[in-house]
Amino acid sequence: MYIENPDRSNLRYGYTTGACATAATKAAFLMLLTGQMVNRVEIYLPVKKTADFIIENQRIEKGYCIASVRKDGGDDPDVTTGLYIYSRVELTEESGIIITGGEGIGTVTKEGLPVKPGNPAINPVPLKMIRNAVGEIMEAHGVREGVKITIYAPGGSEVAKKTCNPKLGIVGGISILGTRGIVIPFSDSSWKASIVLGIRVASRMGIDFLVFSTGGRSDAAVKKLFPDLLDEQFIEIGDFLGFSLKRAVEAGIKKIVVAGMPGKMSKLADNNMDLHSSNSRVNFKFLASVAIDSGFEHNIASKISNANTVLQVMQIIEYNKRFLETIKEKCVENIRRYTENKIDVSIEIIKNEY
Repeated sequence: MYIENPDRSNLRYGYTTGACATAATKAAFLMLLTGQMVNRVEIYLPVKKTADFIIENQRIEKGYCIASVRKDGGDDPDVTTGLYIYSRVELTEESGIIITGGEGIGTVTKEGLPVKPGNPAINPVPLKMIRNAVGEIMEAHGVREGVKITIYAPGGSEVAKKTCNPKLGIVGGISILGTRGIVIPFSDSSWKASIVLGIRVASRMGIDFLVFSTGGRSDAAVKKLFPDLLDEQFIEIGDFLGFSLKRAVEAGIKKIVVAGMPGKMSKLADNNMDLHSSNSRVNFKFLASVAIDSGFEHNIASKISNANTVLQVMQIIEYNKRFLETIKEKCVENIRRYTENKIDVSIEIIKNEY
């Protein structure tokens, strides 16, 4: 399969489940109309590029045809990579194009997503891509009947457990996604999109208290601290703290707990809202000043100033309670200033040994 990269990155781009579903549908529909096997198809992507897909598992049956595309996320660590996205296409007496989900495709059960509850988790852009591809073929072949399309993905229900779908209220399988048709490796935008969806779902459920964690270990640890909260109240935000806070304010969230390891929390205490290593650094001189403010002697502060890692700092102070409370206070102060006091916030610093 070939996809023209939209920039000069050395990382290999992949394609979305929506693009796969569109390609599989186009192939199955062409087979249904021509009675001949289709081994490759080309589709037009929302990014205004074309992609050529290899078609597999073709079947021509009486009254319907089936085709599939193997999902390839490129160099992005996409858990859906390797799944076969199938499309079953048949003609119907009713006019129009009907698109539904089958095995391995999730069903939406909660408000706040682009798809209404009760419908298969096939997002608007993939729906449009599929409709456009089918509509072009119908016009070219003079088709007057209706078309029913069933998208399914064997194994999708198991893969979905590794995604955000269960927390978002999408049950039974994966989502057919993609606003561009391509998967950008290690895309910030995809993570941000998941944060927005998580906040939106929680808000629609009437939730106004969320727990933001900066990583997987922090997320696991803070869940133990708040065992009575719903899964929807926990959102793993990674390094996108400022972005997440803004979206939370917009959604009317009233209270947030931010949980993270000492390193990221020290960056926040030093007034950094982007916690990624490429955009903010641990300031050991700042941590030395926190040590002085916390009552440590200057010789300890000097050791902290010359430390190599925050873990080393924690070992020097032995997770001193006053030091950590000072870090928390500075974090809270910075967040309140950033959000203009629109959110009540508290901080949980997760020990590296947690």
